[in-house]
Amino acid sequence: MLDPESEALKNILLAEEVCSEEQMLEIEEEFERTGRPFTGLLVDFGIIEPDQLLDLIARSLGTEVVDLGSVEISKEVVGMIDATNVRMYGVIPLDWDGVTLKVASANPLNYQIADELRFILDKDIMIFVAKEEQVAAAIEKYYPTESMSDMLAGMEVDVTETVEDVDNADVADIENMANETPIVRFVDVIMYQAIKDKASDIHFEPFEKEFKIRYRIDGALYEMAPPPRNLATPVISRVKIMSGLNIAERKLPQDGRISLKIAGKAVDLRVSTLPTQYGESVVLRVLDRSVVNLDLNALGMGQDTLDRIRSLIHLPNGVFLVTGPTGSGKTTTLYSCLKEVNKITEKILTAEDPVEYNVEGIIQLPVHEAIGMTFARALKAFLRQDPDIIMIGEIRDAETAQMAIQASLTGHFVFSTLHTNDAPGTVTRLIDMGIEPFLITSSLVGVLAQRLIRRVCPDCKVPYDPTDDDLELLSLKREDVGDRKFYYGRGCSYCNQTGYKGRKALVEMLSVSSTLRQLILHKSPTVVLAEQARKEGMITMREDGVRSIINGETTIEEVLKYT
Repeated sequence: MLDPESEALKNILLAEEVCSEEQMLEIEEEFERTGRPFTGLLVDFGIIEPDQLLDLIARSLGTEVVDLGSVEISKEVVGMIDATNVRMYGVIPLDWDGVTLKVASANPLNYQIADELRFILDKDIMIFVAKEEQVAAAIEKYYPTESMSDMLAGMEVDVTETVEDVDNADVADIENMANETPIVRFVDVIMYQAIKDKASDIHFEPFEKEFKIRYRIDGALYEMAPPPRNLATPVISRVKIMSGLNIAERKLPQDGRISLKIAGKAVDLRVSTLPTQYGESVVLRVLDRSVVNLDLNALGMGQDTLDRIRSLIHLPNGVFLVTGPTGSGKTTTLYSCLKEVNKITEKILTAEDPVEYNVEGIIQLPVHEAIGMTFARALKAFLRQDPDIIMIGEIRDAETAQMAIQASLTGHFVFSTLHTNDAPGTVTRLIDMGIEPFLITSSLVGVLAQRLIRRVCPDCKVPYDPTDDDLELLSLKREDVGDRKFYYGRGCSYCNQTGYKGRKALVEMLSVSSTLRQLILHKSPTVVLAEQARKEGMITMREDGVRSIINGETTIEEVLKYT
């Protein structure tokens, strides 16, 4: 189902006869399947060029396209909208004639933006159309994010107070501190910057003498300029207030959720608090659909692996497992598989801890172990709901594993995850959990083991000839490489001087063949299963990593670190 803005654009395109109903149906199906931006799909399908699309939107709205790169905006006009609203709605003010404020929007088909700005500013608003990247650049130019040092210098919280004074203040005082304008602005900027930098997590960590704030970007943690230790309690309390948590409760873990609007798009933050010796540690997981592309083709797997996955997930029944450590992209892969099989003819139920992304057409159940709603109990309830496909967030115990297998034996296809180091080791893990080998062979159809590695930054990648030592580390011979170059990232502004930008999955895909079933029945060790799987075409994660190095996608260091 299209969002309201995409639905409006669809109607404009059909009314202007830019594309046919059949073409639009094909694009909608691709949108439903992958979750990719609707405007991007229109361009990819050759329906319309980006500049033509802007002109068409402007014409339909009775307005104009403005080139923000050639516009200078006065300080008076800039001061008419504050930075928070500019970032929230993704707009930039252009001009004020005493009656009407002209505003450029990156999302002009969101009619609520003009209405809400009229209410907030008490002025007539005229929306102009502009390129999204130009609006973002103008916001950075005219409403620059305050540096952490400048912002901390303006803080009104008395940093001469001792940590004990702040930490032991009563609830009303803490709430008052958390709602002070500098604290509110500080937390808002931290979240905005994290989302802008495409961070996956934000960590607030109080220690005895310092308070650390770190972002996880492409799997690596980066520390911000640390604020004074005294700000830990008010800042963390501000986060708890935003997520609807009890700020008086500081001795038990809590979970919550924050919904933000950034540039007119909804972004969810999953909040987890943990009581520690020096206060509460808080981690925010950023759930931004525009960053995560729920499309199997976008995961960076080889075509041979994708073909094997697709051949398995369309089977009528069986168990398909994705394995790997925490943060290896298992959930994203499962969502991508579900998007692939999500059709009107299939009933799909998921049990997740927690539900990370809402997917249209799929019934999703959050697991709450504290109230007894476990994965096993959810699965038991699912079987009475006449499903075709079931996804269990994680197999944590023998009961859940047993029920997942029983569900597949009664005609359902089951997706789930498990924590193992490689694909063949999954079979041994299931046997260790007490699952009989004959049940594994009659239900398990495939296992995908994966890790996430960082890609070399495309803007600063530099080729070099690998040394003999480099090749020895990867168990390669000179003839295996030929005259192909290896690459590393020199570091640039685009990749924040890290040399890496974005991530890809390293995978090994094990399809359970009749030969492997015989070996499983005889409880053959993992090494024997791995050897047979390789004979049948399984590429190990190390081999997939070597392939990624030779293709110039990643570095030796990344592959050796994760395989």
